Amino acid sequence: MSVEKVFSNGDYVVYPAHGVGRVTGVETQSVAGYELQVYVIAFDKDRMTLRLPVAKSTAAGLRSLSSQKQMEQALKVLKSRTRIRRTMWSRRAQEYETKINSGDPTSIAEVIRDLYRNSSQADQSYSERQIYKAALDRFTRELAVIEEIDEGAAVTRIEELLTAA
Repeated sequence: MSVEKVFSNGDYVVYPAHGVGRVTGVETQSVAGYELQVYVIAFDKDRMTLRLPVAKSTAAGLRSLSSQKQMEQALKVLKSRTRIRRTMWSRRAQEYETKINSGDPTSIAEVIRDLYRNSSQADQSYSERQIYKAALDRFTRELAVIEEIDEGAAVTRIEELLTAA
């Protein structure tokens, strides 16, 4: 049995399926006659509250924010060469969704890098734009919290790295 990471009220956490949230408390709930400890996690931007059993938090992928060093590694990925494989879009889209939902900033940065288009490149399809926007949004939120900047400044920083590549 793995040891569960303990989060406290006010901690920022990353839940892979939703991105960055903030622990607003730990509650005891009665479910089917059992007492269950749950983290209450608020995702303000999505106006959503998640209640996640403490015992299942590690299995669900709940983690602390990335360290500054991990985020720097992910930002380096943005400056590297795009690696678009010549496979069907549906398969690539599925791989991109998997990377985004992994919650790993380096994987999300790869999606951003691969789908970024500057003004001199061909237009993106609707689904490419949607996946790019989802990846950018997820990455931006974590970067903004780690660097204590607003999301607009985080997007600007990401786009500067992409255009410099």
